[in-house]
Amino acid sequence: MTNRIKDAFEKKQKNLLNIYFTAGYPRLHDTVPLIKALSEAGADLIEIGMPFSDPLADGPVIQASSTVALANGMNLRVLFEQLKGIRESVPETPILLMGYLNPVMQFGVDNFCREAAAAGADGIILPDLPLDDYVAEYQDIFRRHNLRPVFLITPQTAPERIRRIDELTDSFLYLVSGPGTTGGANTQAEGVQEAYFQRIEAMNLRNPRLIGFGIGDKASFQNACQYAEGAIIGSALIRALEGVDDAPAAAKRFVSSVLA
Repeated sequence: MTNRIKDAFEKKQKNLLNIYFTAGYPRLHDTVPLIKALSEAGADLIEIGMPFSDPLADGPVIQASSTVALANGMNLRVLFEQLKGIRESVPETPILLMGYLNPVMQFGVDNFCREAAAAGADGIILPDLPLDDYVAEYQDIFRRHNLRPVFLITPQTAPERIRRIDELTDSFLYLVSGPGTTGGANTQAEGVQEAYFQRIEAMNLRNPRLIGFGIGDKASFQNACQYAEGAIIGSALIRALEGVDDAPAAAKRFVSSVLA
């Protein structure tokens, strides 16, 4: 079965950029043009935020973008409709959907996975999905639709849980750089953070790692890439899209500034 995520890591084994944006932001119909622009600019993976009114892991920047997107009329049905045919213009870049369990459950998990797969998604990130619930109730559904879960690991995650997460997915491990929500200043002391990343690396896990939270420019991206295969940027791109007339052009400029 196709695994674009695995293919991306085999194709480029270092300095992968996973870029996040919120579907329906800054305007309702910016979603597909942004995917195309980000892929053309060199993003290795694209993470599409499914806006939700109570995003627990998201900082104020992404929360505000979700509020705008919801007001614009974005919802799961609109998103899946927009994504139809995206693989004709973006055939290889992995696309992940990131959001929260409540809207997915309201949509119906099987229905959601079916629609996500049909729309070209490769993976799903649901930070509030309990691991035990995933195994007991949803793992078979995800597998049936060839969707790969991505689970978050923090400095406080126990080694046994990290190994279990590593066994349960065939995508990548999302290493949260430190305490707090997305987009905030990185509050983890540098020495402590380095020890955390090195501890994970020493576990010799089978999945590659991407570091997220607090990564926002070329310097922080390159620093994160010292400790993992790549990094995830979200809030900084959202800031770059705020108030612009041409969101795709602004997205390209942002990605170029990180990868230059």
